[in-house]
Amino acid sequence: MKNRMKVLACIFAAAITVVGCEGLGGGAEPTPEVVELNLGDNTGTAATEATDGTPTEEVVEDEPVPDGMYRSELTNEIISEDLKDQRPVAIMVDNETYAFPHIGLNKADVVYEIMNSTQNGRITRLMCLVKDWKNIEQFGSVRSTRPTNFMLAGDWNAILCHDGGPVIYINSFVAKDYTDNLSGGFARYSNGKATEFTEYVTANDYTNPSTGKSYDGLVKRVKDAGYSETYNSYYSGSSDFKFAKGGNRKLDDSNDDCTYVKLPMQHTGSELKYNEETGTYDYYVYGDPHTDPLDGDKILSFKNVILQKADFTQLDDHGYLIYNIIVGEPWDGYYCTNGKCEEIMWAKVAEEGNTYYSVKDTGDPLEINTGKTYICLVPDDQWNDLVIK
Repeated sequence: MKNRMKVLACIFAAAITVVGCEGLGGGAEPTPEVVELNLGDNTGTAATEATDGTPTEEVVEDEPVPDGMYRSELTNEIISEDLKDQRPVAIMVDNETYAFPHIGLNKADVVYEIMNSTQNGRITRLMCLVKDWKNIEQFGSVRSTRPTNFMLAGDWNAILCHDGGPVIYINSFVAKDYTDNLSGGFARYSNGKATEFTEYVTANDYTNPSTGKSYDGLVKRVKDAGYSETYNSYYSGSSDFKFAKGGNRKLDDSNDDCTYVKLPMQHTGSELKYNEETGTYDYYVYGDPHTDPLDGDKILSFKNVILQKADFTQLDDHGYLIYNIIVGEPWDGYYCTNGKCEEIMWAKVAEEGNTYYSVKDTGDPLEINTGKTYICLVPDDQWNDLVIK
């Protein structure tokens, strides 16, 4: 392994004594203790030369943040300060072709795509993080969750929204102190599809005009569940992401090109195609662009793409599984932006704790760009089938 990650070393030394490697996901019962990590001063620089030819560094500054606004911890975009302490929600979305078109997904700040089952061509499911969830009109359709999603939502102190799941495997996660979740009972829309494809998250109450049945929206459901709308004691106080100053770090020309990514899970055939005009990666699934009817059929796109190699444990003959994302050593990955990619490494040492990303060659914390992020957990037995070009 190249240049063992200096940034993560201090995590492992401290955290492995706290977090074991037993049980589902490789983790023992978590504690709310936060592992401290020195991530540097987050100062972006650009190389330049003094008049005498001596190399110097020019500090790249962010644009000023207006009064009443702040930089989102999910995207680094400037948004209302009213949202600063509001927890995000993590919404489970069916990625089966029958569930299309997806509604409202362009409001997501971060989208995870992970294998949902080892059967059905390793079909994937999406977990969408939304910071400004009180303005959701319609989002979904909503489906069941898996154990891995509780741990991923734990990164962000997010409220997990889903409709059930394999109870034998998820009930122990539902019961954990760090998890807050809302299961089922979301709005049902009359869309001509089978019942399992009619459920959508709404922020406010919704009455189906065809049936007259009413459903509570997220605002009421979070309140009725007694969940805090703001970050609680299980929030680490920091984002998974470290953002580059100036918001648009360009990778070196020496880095490999990345204008096309094809995920190896064959059922969905998910692809990301770099759009030079927008400087983002457009998401394609089942061979077609993923568009959002609530956003003028605009394609779902991302400034950042993170691909994480991860192993998993199959739990039964039905294909249920859990990714072993609580790790004692860093795992490989790629970061793609602006048509280039670089090798990275990642580690997560507690179920409710952050995932840490680092540049593989240097060990420095990974700096990503301002904008939406797509993250895929790529099964380690298919890692070599991942296409990046």
